[in-house]
Amino acid sequence: MKRTELHENEIKAFAPSEKIGIVATIREGMPHISLLTSLMAKDETHLTIGEFCRGWSKENMEKNPSIGFALLTLDKRLWLGKARWTHKAHEGREYEIYNAQPMFRYNTYFGVNTVHYLDLIEIEGGEHIPMGAIVKSALLTKIAKGAARSKKETPALKPFAQRLFNQLDSLSFLAYIGSDGFPELVPLFQAQAADRGRIVFHTGAFHEKNASIPSGSTAAVFCVSMQMESVLVRGSYHGISRMRGISCGMLDIDRVYNSLPSAHGQIYPEIPLEPVVDF
Repeated sequence: MKRTELHENEIKAFAPSEKIGIVATIREGMPHISLLTSLMAKDETHLTIGEFCRGWSKENMEKNPSIGFALLTLDKRLWLGKARWTHKAHEGREYEIYNAQPMFRYNTYFGVNTVHYLDLIEIEGGEHIPMGAIVKSALLTKIAKGAARSKKETPALKPFAQRLFNQLDSLSFLAYIGSDGFPELVPLFQAQAADRGRIVFHTGAFHEKNASIPSGSTAAVFCVSMQMESVLVRGSYHGISRMRGISCGMLDIDRVYNSLPSAHGQIYPEIPLEPVVDF
């Protein structure tokens, strides 16, 4: 059930830096997804994000404050929600809390330099993820994906990214822009690469969320491994159809982004290198 406030135990669950924090933003009218493990709860109705390196997500939030987020704890509890960016600060209580965490306190090279503040709009979840349904959907996706290969394969995914999507312990999240103008995040832990240009997933796990993705929409899919390797793709979602008798959703990739520091940016289609002429 959707709520507008966090419970006290949820505020504590959001506090550790050892978690998966996913933030969906809007960039040039299209969804964008980032891994932001610094996502925390300030209190029942406010969230914070600690910035220690500058990627597109922070820039996006300042231009369009509507965001979606997902948080997965080590004990496999999942929350989904929406928030609105309000302001940022370079000092204060939250700034000190972030930089007192072991991840930043003992880091020689960087700490949190900026804290972003957000108003909580809505949140749902807090239950353990349905592992049985996820494993079943992953196996059914593996069976069905051979029939989902495109006749003219788009060489979007590099072998590394294709392997990342097909690892059974990788986690994927899809984002699209909802009718309210906020990014909607959908967990797609069962998603796999049918080939280098197409993502496919059985709709059994998180069925209601899967069914809500509008056919024909532009969507982004973010995949991250337990080793924090990640890749972001964007493309056209074609809705749900049957492949080898199995109901699956399918997304054709038209953009691939490197989401790992320190060189964030588009890697497919490849952007030609330009010589430096002004020093």
